[in-house]
Formats: sequence, C-alpha cells, structure tokens
Amino acid sequence: MSKFPAASGRPNGRPNLLVVLGPTASGKTSLGVGLARRLGGEIISADSRQVFRGMDLGTGKDLHEYEEVPYHLIDVAPPGTEFNLFQFQRLFLAAFRDIAARGRLPILVGGTGMYLDSVLRGYWLAEVPENPGLRRELESLSMEELVERLKRANPRLHNTTDLTERSRLVRALEIASAEADGVRPPPAPELVPVTLGLRWDRAELRERITRRLKERLDAGMIEEARALVEAGVPYESLDYYGLEYRYLARHLKGELSRNDLFQKLNSAIHDFAKKQEHWFRRMQGHGTEIHWIDGSGAPLDEALKYLADFEMRPLGQN
Repeated sequence: MSKFPAASGRPNGRPNLLVVLGPTASGKTSLGVGLARRLGGEIISADSRQVFRGMDLGTGKDLHEYEEVPYHLIDVAPPGTEFNLFQFQRLFLAAFRDIAARGRLPILVGGTGMYLDSVLRGYWLAEVPENPGLRRELESLSMEELVERLKRANPRLHNTTDLTERSRLVRALEIASAEADGVRPPPAPELVPVTLGLRWDRAELRERITRRLKERLDAGMIEEARALVEAGVPYESLDYYGLEYRYLARHLKGELSRNDLFQKLNSAIHDFAKKQEHWFRRMQGHGTEIHWIDGSGAPLDEALKYLADFEMRPLGQN
C-alpha cells in the first residue's frame, strides 16, 4: 500500500465542497459519480486535459460512467489550443457558484495536482495581460537569473513547474509584477472542503493502469489521435497534451511500433502515477487534510460512512 500520512483534523463549519482525488486509474470518477448520486451532487473535473473536446480515450474521460450525473469543465476547449491554471480557476469558480446556487453539492474530482492545490489552498490568480516592456527587459536574463528574480518576487511560490520553462518563468514574473502594482484576483467564495483520496497497493495500481491502457488502445485511442492530426492539430501540439498524445504522435510518425508504443507508454503512465502520489503528499505537507480510502475495498461505502459526520448533503437542504 502506498504510504500517506493520515488526515489530522476536520474542517470548521459545514462543508460546501467535496473533493475526490487520486492517481490515474484509481477509480476517482466512479467514486465521485457514486457520491454525486447519493448526495445530490454535480461533478467539477480537475483534469488539465479532459477540458479538450475530441480527446476522450487519450485523456481517459470515461464519460459512460456519469450516467446522467451532471459534470462541468469537460469538453470546454477546442483541441490544439492551450489551457492554463487561470482558465481553470475562472471556470471552477463559475461552476461552483452555479451548482451551489441551485442547491446542489459541488464535487471536485481529478488528479491534476496543481488545479486541486490551487482550490484547496485558495491561491487565486489575478487577470494579468502581457507586459511587453517587462518581457523586453527579461530577454537578456539567463534561466538562472530569471529563477532568482522570481523567487525574490514571490517567496511563497506554489508552482515549481514555473522554474523549468522560460515561457512559464516570464509569465510568472509578469504576474508577480502586476500583483506588486496592486492587481488582485477577483473575490472568491469561502470554501470549506472535505477531501477524500483513493489509494491502492502499488502492484494493484500498476495492474489497473496496464489493463486500462490495453482497453483504451483496443477502443481506438490511436485512431482518435490520427483524427486529431487529420483535423489540423500538429504533432508538436500533441506533445503539449502530455503522456498519451506524446507517444501516440511518435507512433503516428512511424518512430514507434504499436508494441513499443504500448510498452513505453505503459511505463510512462506508471511513473506519472508516482508523481501524482508525490504531489498529494506534498499537498498534505502544506496543510491539506486528505482522508485516504482503500480503493480495493468498498470505497463508496467507506466514503459515505466517513462523510456521515459532516452532514454532506445538497446545499439547499437543511
């Protein structure tokens, strides 16, 4: 079993947000949908790639699992475009307010750590336009100089991925500069979350990942990627969408056989799951309380038993 520290406490006040997180292939969607049915909830996806239309098998949307449970932040962006944390936050806040206003329970489900962390720790980004003057000033600086400048500008830097790409560094410095000049994010609702995490024995999770990848390939994942390319999405853009599409692009270009595609992609997804688990541990280290549930047992029953003490129910019910 993967080792995670236990949750150390409970939220103050009646929870108004339920969060279900876990690594890829852990059963997050199934648990989230089951809870939505029992608690009168609607799903808000916290997945950085399921926002794109036409990218279903490659992102593991599993839309068949929802079965009339309303969902949000899936299929909200065209393929071939970029989607970032700022856009996610704006769409999340809009969905949260909409669901709550109708007396339903918002249930945030996903595995993109940066998205989950931003909501649970409440760091909301301000709307900051490009600053041509600052960009010209930064052009002559090395990566190391940009990193040091960003750390000075934002000592509480939450997103360390900003330190690995020049474009992200420049954008982060742009935002830090605007915030120093008084630009602030819009008002956000007070969130009182309860967070559930799914965990598996490492060997069992590896088996689930491998089995799921075989099913997705058999269901037409390669053909889905080919259709994107034929629709005008360049191979370089497929790289942007991460694991599956990066390897699918190499296969479509003739660089990988189907067997090599499966072997290399399977290994990469296993590594990705470990990185997700590391991110969740770091979230706990920063104060996020996660109640871990054994995915191999009866996760819905265990979750409902745990949530009974919180009076989790649609917000319109007393």
